[in-house]
Amino acid sequence: MLRKKTCRLTLKERIQIETLLNENKSKSYIAKILKRARSTITREVNKWVQSDKDKYDGHLAYWWAKEDYLSKRNFDKISTYKQLRFYIYRGLLSDWTPEQIAGKIKIDFPNDTIMSISHESIYRYIYTQPQASLNKKLIKLLVRKKTRRRPTKKRRGTGSKIINQVSIDNRPKHIDLREEIGHWEGDLVIGKNHKSAIGTIVERKSRYTIIIKLKARNAPEVAKMFSKYLNQLNPLFKKTMTYDNGIEMARHQIITQKTGMKIYFAHPYSSWERGTNENTNGLIRRYLPKGTDFNLIDKKTLLIIQEKLNNRPRKIIGYKTPKEIMDSELKYVA
Repeated sequence: MLRKKTCRLTLKERIQIETLLNENKSKSYIAKILKRARSTITREVNKWVQSDKDKYDGHLAYWWAKEDYLSKRNFDKISTYKQLRFYIYRGLLSDWTPEQIAGKIKIDFPNDTIMSISHESIYRYIYTQPQASLNKKLIKLLVRKKTRRRPTKKRRGTGSKIINQVSIDNRPKHIDLREEIGHWEGDLVIGKNHKSAIGTIVERKSRYTIIIKLKARNAPEVAKMFSKYLNQLNPLFKKTMTYDNGIEMARHQIITQKTGMKIYFAHPYSSWERGTNENTNGLIRRYLPKGTDFNLIDKKTLLIIQEKLNNRPRKIIGYKTPKEIMDSELKYVA
């Protein structure tokens, strides 16, 4: 027997919907299992899932519905306009930051004053009641997942003497302008107990990211794998790379010999000279947090993360994606 139409979906039912959707079950099948009207399930799912890239989250849907019903918020813009609120929630579920959401919505709704919001307003909305059930869920969708907004600490690396290294002081000044494609920044992300690592290389203009599986943290392995991945690039994209003073780059001359790319070294304890790479490593930590044993992470997983980063809109490049920038550069020389 079907429930009364006035009975709202429970948390348990929404979690069941999420589970069955992940199993690619139809809305009709879900309605039959939950003993609900098909229109109820269709209406609930269609609120959140409007394309193949969207996903349904039972907990978030429940707490949103509860907060909306009880009207606990004081008529702020996000609470007032459901379409705006859904756009923000779907963006968070797609691993977008508030800045990316605020930038992308202006592109998608250029002349709609309702569908316009600043990233600061999104943060304020999320942190208004950090202990509320809905807010806890939203905070977990943020990059840092902090219960309070705090300034981030800069990571300081250890310096090391590398033979024949060329200082960033000698790097051509036009590279600082980020107007030319093909100049990269490189680093390692260290795993659990400093016993594993992955390599990261980020292009300065496009912010295109390459994540490299490493069998060891030593210089021969880094030179071998960095050269292998860089040589898969179009020659247009192989000009220079800027690295820190990590001893794993001791065989930098081998990379130059195999790829033709000049390598420059930042000053010790000067992570801001490779800010693009540092920021990207922070994004990667969202998927692979500190304490991860990279020996247990396969190439396929790293490729999935790489694709996510290269297909997400970035504020710094006008909310285009890194892949779009790389593709457009190739068209210019085609």
